[in-house]
Amino acid sequence: MSVPQSKHVFPNVQALRGGKPELGDLVLTDYHLVFRFPPESSSPPPPESSQSTGGSSGKKRPPKQVWFAFHVVAHCTLRPTPPSSGIPSSVRLRFRDFTYVCFNFNDDKQARDAFEFIRARTCRLGSVENLLAFHYSPPPGSPENKINGWDLYDARAEFRRQGISEKSPDVGWRISTINQDYSFSPTYPALLVVPSSISDNTLKYAANFRSRARIPTLSYLHPVNSCSITRSSQPFVGLRMKRSIQDERLVGACFSVSESLDTLLSSNPPDRSPSSSHVDLSADADLPASEVDRIGMEDELIAGAAPQYDPKTGKRLIYGAQQHNLIVDARPAINSYAMQAIGMGSENMDYYKFAKKVFLNIDNIHVMRDSLDKVVSALKDADLSPFPPNRDLLAKSKWLKHIGGILDGAAIIARQVGIQHSHVLIHCSDGWDRTSQLSALAQLMLDPYYRTIDGFIVLVEKDWLSFGHMFQLRSGHMGHEGWFTVDNDALAGSTIRPGESEGRVDAIENALASAKRFWSKNVGGDKDAAAAAAAAAAAAPAPDAEEGSAVDEAKLAPVPASEDYATRPKDVSPVFHQFLDATYQLLRQHPTRFEFNERFLRRLLYHVYSCQYGTFLFNNERQRHEAKLRERTRSVWAYFLSRRHEFVNDQYDPTVDDHTRGKERLIFPRLGDVRWWHQMFNRTDDEMNGDINASAATAERVAAYSSALSADPSPSGSDGARSSPEPASQPPSLRASRSVLAGVETAHEALTPEARTPSTLNRSASTGGMPGALGALQDKLSGLTVGKGIFGGAAAGGPNNGAEGGAPSTSSQSEPNGLVLGGKATRRSKDDEGGQEMEDMEIG
Repeated sequence: MSVPQSKHVFPNVQALRGGKPELGDLVLTDYHLVFRFPPESSSPPPPESSQSTGGSSGKKRPPKQVWFAFHVVAHCTLRPTPPSSGIPSSVRLRFRDFTYVCFNFNDDKQARDAFEFIRARTCRLGSVENLLAFHYSPPPGSPENKINGWDLYDARAEFRRQGISEKSPDVGWRISTINQDYSFSPTYPALLVVPSSISDNTLKYAANFRSRARIPTLSYLHPVNSCSITRSSQPFVGLRMKRSIQDERLVGACFSVSESLDTLLSSNPPDRSPSSSHVDLSADADLPASEVDRIGMEDELIAGAAPQYDPKTGKRLIYGAQQHNLIVDARPAINSYAMQAIGMGSENMDYYKFAKKVFLNIDNIHVMRDSLDKVVSALKDADLSPFPPNRDLLAKSKWLKHIGGILDGAAIIARQVGIQHSHVLIHCSDGWDRTSQLSALAQLMLDPYYRTIDGFIVLVEKDWLSFGHMFQLRSGHMGHEGWFTVDNDALAGSTIRPGESEGRVDAIENALASAKRFWSKNVGGDKDAAAAAAAAAAAAPAPDAEEGSAVDEAKLAPVPASEDYATRPKDVSPVFHQFLDATYQLLRQHPTRFEFNERFLRRLLYHVYSCQYGTFLFNNERQRHEAKLRERTRSVWAYFLSRRHEFVNDQYDPTVDDHTRGKERLIFPRLGDVRWWHQMFNRTDDEMNGDINASAATAERVAAYSSALSADPSPSGSDGARSSPEPASQPPSLRASRSVLAGVETAHEALTPEARTPSTLNRSASTGGMPGALGALQDKLSGLTVGKGIFGGAAAGGPNNGAEGGAPSTSSQSEPNGLVLGGKATRRSKDDEGGQEMEDMEIG
């Protein structure tokens, strides 16, 4: 983009980043904050002697420039100081790409003007059309002009690559245009791939049983065994355990065996995998024993039930090569059961006897947002201090635990499809957050195509953009007034130092923030703030002919966005960030299997927030189509493809050979090797992972020593026995490898990963032993232990894995007595991917 004309220039401003000061000029334009250094005033003109003799010693060097997009601002704090204090007023900025900068102004009025201007350009835009994407065009002659990124993804072409099209032979799937005008399901793509045996009329009835009419539809078809990954939203089961014959037919058809799979089974017994999709399981020898045990437990748990047979023919019923078809509910089990109280919930497996249902302990958007907030707290002084982050806060954030849980859940799905030759249906609440994470990551593990640059772009377009992940809501593109604060504590004359607010100011700010949230929620909410801002804008004086100050222009900025597009902080969550972080883990562990490098992922996350391109604007395909983004904005993929050489991984090996170790089609994560994505947080590997790497190295040495001892018999002693050292502890912030799998349900049983299952959980929910509608839910909840342990810790028998910081949801863990919830039950709960709120009962 060509350099815009300067709107406001603040000379001789000191910028602090990593504790290092730099003097320069701060330039504020309509869409960017630009810092130029050194300042123009400090560069003397070249001497006449140098000009006359042609020497270059006195030539004026062009200043360097650092650009910051206003839309990437995550938080901004004004710290005014009295003129008599001799301390400069400052504006501290935190950006979404975890860049921290503090600008010090000698003039307090300049600091206030800059703060108001940044706020106006970030959260007072008034309309989505005032975002940068609607005004951006590449520089003339740029390679980006020659590429139309909107043409890269074509749904028909992608499913044709998978073997499904109107002209190809029927493989059991067809492309339906029932949603071509988005009236069937507004948040779904225009083209839906459904079983060939299911008519559009059946789909219409099935839609009434799924939240937001997000019916089970195909996302991926395995090219070797024709097993599928389908996705949907939660069903409307409710307390009365309702059912839908059409939905059962649809799910059953998705899990039916295609002709190609029957041929595969005739040459490969159900207990064996074809070599072309087989992973060299001897690679497990490189995994820690805890991870091998976890994988074995998960597979054994899923395959635990006895085979089923047709009562008429006596033939074994096969809905996949090993009859391990899964309905994956990504939510903790307790959250799923609690949703029944508001008419939703999870499938009653009495009516889906052709499959099993598993629950994953992946927490909701509120827990994930709270986790990232703790990471931010650990890094919050990155502008003022060169010191490493607070490692205690990093560990308390449980960010790595959440990333590992998402990877574990995706690996379960990938193993079922790629190794166990089974079909999988994934859903969470509304099917656009955790479902997108699991579906996309499983496909990354299964298909080498998605590990190329072009394939990864198609994957993001298909499983995130077209299937309706709410990028605008989750990313907060329109900004929020709450992200801008004024710290008047500096008026007392104190100077700002790293970490000084921990305890003295934060407690007061938190209390005031809580009171403000309570007042806003119960008295008027954001509407009052919007009305006040509108009144202030209306009362502003008319612009004069000559240019005014930055603060005057800020007052004339548009009012906050309409309610439909306004940012709601409770809906902002790093869902796509977590997907990219999990992808980074796979890239780091399998560096030769990805065509793109780490910087590709980092720049992609930046442009999710930059609003420079139209790709990630709005919340679904329908809204982008109605806004005509294809004609009015540029696609972010043109940016990446025009700079492809910058994002190519030098170690990439495109060879796929299932008979050669390290070149197999399938890849899987090593959960014990999950590390901080230090480049994303603008830190070094040692700063973020030093303790973890050191502990892991120690564990490896201890394991090698133990192996040597076991291989070397004792030369003396009565029995030759020698005591072995204790197992090495896990690295800091990484728990012992523990499965994300919370439990498995079949038609007449519910199992947990422990050896025994309470009898209360063995009853079928459809038997309804209790009178009234609560009977079914009672069966589900009777085996759950909810409450606090001693001194507010975890319930007896398990670690505290509850929601942190009073998050509106709790997470579940598998224990001998059923599913145990750690932490304190909150008064209000929200398992929100759709916005439903409910009251929690105090249990236990």
